[in-house]
Order: sequence, then C-alpha cells, then structure tokens
Amino acid sequence: MQTIQLPHEHGQIMEHNINEIPANQSFQTISDIFKLLSDSSRIRIFWLLCHCEECVINLSAMMEMSSPAVSHHLKALKAGNLITSKRNGKEVYYKAADTEQGKLLHHMIENLMDITCPILSMQEKSCQKSKLLRPSQEALIKEIHDKLTKNLSQKYTIEELSKQYLINTSSLKADFKAVYGMPIAAYMKEYRIKQAMKLLLETKESISSIASMVGYSSQSKFTKAFKEITQSLPSEFRQQKH
Repeated sequence: MQTIQLPHEHGQIMEHNINEIPANQSFQTISDIFKLLSDSSRIRIFWLLCHCEECVINLSAMMEMSSPAVSHHLKALKAGNLITSKRNGKEVYYKAADTEQGKLLHHMIENLMDITCPILSMQEKSCQKSKLLRPSQEALIKEIHDKLTKNLSQKYTIEELSKQYLINTSSLKADFKAVYGMPIAAYMKEYRIKQAMKLLLETKESISSIASMVGYSSQSKFTKAFKEITQSLPSEFRQQKH
C-alpha cells in the first residue's frame, strides 16, 4: 500500500493512503459536466426536461428560441448523458436521464435558484397559499394585480400602492409573492415581456411603439429586458416566428 508523508500538518508528520485520494480523471468528469452547464439556456432546457418529455418544436416554443439553437443544446446534453431520447413516428422526444447524476443536478438547480419544482400539484400549491393568506388578503392582492396589469404604460411604486390600498409595503411584497409566486418587480417584468411577445406576433407595430405600450420609457431598456427573458432580441423573435 503506497503512502505519503506530509511534513507540515500542525508540526506533525501525517501518513495518508494515496489510494484513498480520487484520481484526477474523477474530477475531470465533474469539470466536464460543469462546462456542459455553463450556458444558461442549456440549464433551462435540462430543467424543463426534468419535468416533461418534449420534441424540438415544442421546446423551441417554450424557450422562445429557434429550433436549430435548441437542437444544438440537446445534442450537447445528450453527449453528456444528461438526457435521453426516443423516436415516435417522425418526431424525437427528449427527457432528462433517469440517473442519480441527473436527479442530483435537478435538485441542485432548484435549490440554488430557490424555485419550486413544478411536480408539486396545483392543489398542493393552492393549499400552501391558503395557509399563508386569508381570503380577504388574497382578494386585495388580486385587485392590486389587476390594477398593475390593466394599463402597462402606467407604472406604480410600492409606496403608492401601499397608501392607496392601506397595506404596509412589507406585507404587500410578501402577500403578492405568496399569491403569484414572484416578487412584484420580477412578475411585472415578465408580464410586460409576455405582452410584448404577443404584440410582436399579432401586430405590425414598431418595436419602439411596443416598448412604450408595455411600459418601457426607451427602446434600449425594453430590448435589454426582452433579451434577458427570451434570450433573443425583439427583432429576432419576430423574424423567427414569422
């Protein structure tokens, strides 16, 4: 049995069994996995496939990405043995590999992002909400939600809403997240971009006009927010879908 002696361990010489130290190749495998997951869109696709089995076309719609881009990420994930595929007629369907490695990555992603796994049923989520809020509280938050989403060109601060609806700012923030699962700012940002996506597809309005319609003071701010949510520019999104 091979051993090594370490001369600087609190002034003592310690013996270690070198066979107990994992080989460098073991760490290389982990390094390769992290390199594979260095792209945020790829992580998002993997996370989606942990909860559903989908084809490239449906994944493209869910991700708001082109089919070639999604196929590129799927190819990399499959090469890393993180997803599997099966053919059904002309379509190929993908899902996360049912391995210990895949399950650990799934839980790690959700723990790091502090998000709830969609596997929880809607009934369970509803029960969780009812334990947190009284019906009157939930009704008030929904009324505030309707005000925020009715006219997107109008913006309200937390303080303004707090005074108008006679609720302190901390309770407003906490109650809104309890009902809609996201902080107010994050929810409204995503809501505005979703409405913008519809306008880009269903109208011929210019991008600057759409930016104004969904509450952005400048096209540059709108473009930046749009890309953060969809991973593409508004012009690219419109061209891809048309």
